[in-house]
Amino acid sequence: MALYTHGHHESVLRSHNIRNIANSAAYLRPHLEATNRLLDVGAGPGSITVDFASVVAHVTATEIDESALSLSQGLAAERGLTNLDFSVEDVHALSFPDDSFDVVHAHQVLQHVGDPVQALREMRRVTVPGGIVAARDADYAGFLSFPVLPELDRWLALYREAARANGGEPDAGRRLLSWARAAGFEDVTATASTWCYASPAERAWWGGMWADRILESALARQLVDSGMATPDDLRDISVAWKRWADDGDGWYLVPHGEILARA
Repeated sequence: MALYTHGHHESVLRSHNIRNIANSAAYLRPHLEATNRLLDVGAGPGSITVDFASVVAHVTATEIDESALSLSQGLAAERGLTNLDFSVEDVHALSFPDDSFDVVHAHQVLQHVGDPVQALREMRRVTVPGGIVAARDADYAGFLSFPVLPELDRWLALYREAARANGGEPDAGRRLLSWARAAGFEDVTATASTWCYASPAERAWWGGMWADRILESALARQLVDSGMATPDDLRDISVAWKRWADDGDGWYLVPHGEILARA
């Protein structure tokens, strides 16, 4: 297993909590049916998971440990949803029987696992024949921003270095198709979509979130503890995120690869 680079600090959850079907799984939505049994791998705080529960018959959410899983459990309880269950799982070796689910979904997961091809094999194994395995991952090498700030270029280089040190692949988006083919899928539709932050409110949210995250999250601790960056380096990056957020010309693009693979 690779280490999860982001961790679960409030500044990380602030980003993940806004995710839903519309902004993070639109490529999958037309293929969901009311009778589906759906497995959500790496559910995180559960914002996409509970959205799925409003569309399909039953959702099973997984995370790597009880602490991480408790986030989606708490949100489901808060919403009063009863068509979900939860399981601590390693995606490389899922505990479910073959052909257990109609749809298996993973959002921003494969970039963090040690062996994404084996993960996709397992996702395929637990999917019914003809069912769908869906995955969406960002591609950090494709991130684009304006104005060009050296500190934000440094942030991106540090993140990619840290993710690879943890055994992950930060440029996963462009690799999803190749990973799916290596996992044995023959019917794969590969697409792409983006998040773009350019309005004052979007810049304040994205820039403010990263200004905090680079100082307080697991990533920040890793960068300092490993000697990749100093606390002063991270403070400079944090200030630059705020400067970007305050710039009326500020624009940020996050590209994602997506796959719909038939089991």
